[in-house]
Amino acid sequence: MSVKQRRYALKSKEIKQVLCEASQHFKMDLDVLFGSKAAIEAVEFDSGQIYIVNTKPVMFKAAGIFLPLLGFTEFIEFAPKIIVDMGAVPFVCKGANVMAPGIRRVEGEFSKGDLLIVVDERHGKALALGESMFDSVAFKEIKSGPVIKTLHYVSDKYWNMTKLLTE
Repeated sequence: MSVKQRRYALKSKEIKQVLCEASQHFKMDLDVLFGSKAAIEAVEFDSGQIYIVNTKPVMFKAAGIFLPLLGFTEFIEFAPKIIVDMGAVPFVCKGANVMAPGIRRVEGEFSKGDLLIVVDERHGKALALGESMFDSVAFKEIKSGPVIKTLHYVSDKYWNMTKLLTE
């Protein structure tokens, strides 16, 4: 897979700006997580940018919004999780929104619009990153229809680009 890309290191002022903006979207302090001396590189390609922090791809920016990659383990450990049954896995891995009937369990508290990690019930693997359509209290009462808007998933263009960067 040949992808036209440009890779470059960010200057300290750009690093502060990226970490500040991403921290707001992730609802976690990335400055504390990565430290004040974090080395950040940006990789630009046709669909957006991937940011590599201290040699590890951790986030991307598309349509002006920062989102964590599924390989960003510190975010995955911190974020609320939605555990889905194995019947939902093939659909989620193709980018489908998460439907209420496929949910087995909810871990953590969240508000409408918060980022959630979708995990399979058997292996506990992160399958997707989504945006909650409801808060955690209302979420548990919903029995049908979509409840999570999928933003990033296993096998999407950002997932595949990350694999190319780490080979």
